[in-house]
Amino acid sequence: MSGNNQGSSIKELIIAIPGAIIAFTLLVSVLAYLFGVFGAEKATPSKEAAEAAEQKVVANIAPVATVEVAEAAGAHVEKSGEEIVKGVCIACHGVGALGAPKIGNAGDWGPRIAQGYETLVKHAIEGIRSMPARGGNAELSDHEVADAVAYMANQAGAKFDPASLKK
Repeated sequence: MSGNNQGSSIKELIIAIPGAIIAFTLLVSVLAYLFGVFGAEKATPSKEAAEAAEQKVVANIAPVATVEVAEAAGAHVEKSGEEIVKGVCIACHGVGALGAPKIGNAGDWGPRIAQGYETLVKHAIEGIRSMPARGGNAELSDHEVADAVAYMANQAGAKFDPASLKK
């Protein structure tokens, strides 16, 4: 008989373990349902809390950067020919880029100086070959361009006077 008792306890164990698991799962499910249904009833937030939450959302979705257009600057301040050459012209004329005559090189400037100061200024203002109008700086006045031309040409041996041009 002892063998028969052992067989029934294994059968009881096989039935008891899944039964306990199912009972525990049902108990947890019922408790979760009850607390979920009864716990979901929350007081409506106050108007201030709702506004604060809305402001937080707006702050979170705001752009990272903004673009601001600069206001027009004040009156244009005339610069000397030397300042213009050192700030604008040196980029090409300092190294002879794209066939530009190098500053101080009489061989490069000789044929250009022979054309005359007025012609050089006209080419500098309007642009010629690879050189853009006003050396690429549209803010330069005609007088500033003329001063820059005189400065560069004089470095190569010319004797141009920027004041000699009619304004």
